[in-house]
Amino acid sequence: MVDGKKISYPVRVGVVDKNPLIVRGLRSLFDEDGRFDLVAAASDGARLLDGLEILSLDVVITGWIMPYCNGRQLLEALSKRKNAPKIIVYTGDLSDAVAREAMDLGARAYFSKSEPPERLLYVLDSVVRGSMVFPFMAKARDASLLQQLTRKEGLLLEKLSLGMTNLEMSEVLQVSPNTVKFHLRNIYSKLNVRNRAEAVALYYNEANGSNSVSVNSRVETLP
Repeated sequence: MVDGKKISYPVRVGVVDKNPLIVRGLRSLFDEDGRFDLVAAASDGARLLDGLEILSLDVVITGWIMPYCNGRQLLEALSKRKNAPKIIVYTGDLSDAVAREAMDLGARAYFSKSEPPERLLYVLDSVVRGSMVFPFMAKARDASLLQQLTRKEGLLLEKLSLGMTNLEMSEVLQVSPNTVKFHLRNIYSKLNVRNRAEAVALYYNEANGSNSVSVNSRVETLP
């Protein structure tokens, strides 16, 4: 799948979830995107592990609460395998404890089912490229870090959360790629993050919390 920075598309994906509607929705999402090929689907981790005896997968998207073999047990089993697929935990359980446990067990990302499914494409692509994507957990703040951003920086962060590249953002916002890079550096500095994956995780976390900030999606010209 990944050789240095080279990625072979389509990425082979497996989905494990007890809800067949989730599987059906993700299949449709991947079919429309084209970068990801859903080649295996299972209702629990045990069935997925059986399938891995004959299938080669790059990434597995799994629920956490499932019969027979849940997300925790699946991660534990895969940690003992060589060349195991990367794991994204996709769950409705929003507790910090589950996110930390998933990270400790080797998951590469933790994404909430309350988020728009389209944003899962960004998380999936980030994991394929070698990033880890987790929410900022149990981090008390007197005020939202997002409130430190200017309105234009907030707009750029929203576009970033949709998985846009620097070039795509420059075209949509009608500015040069260098201007986009300048604003991204300011955003990372203000949010105290190192990269776009951490910035987007923080955006998701705070936008759903008590300190949510509304960002107008109308296109503006940045200075």
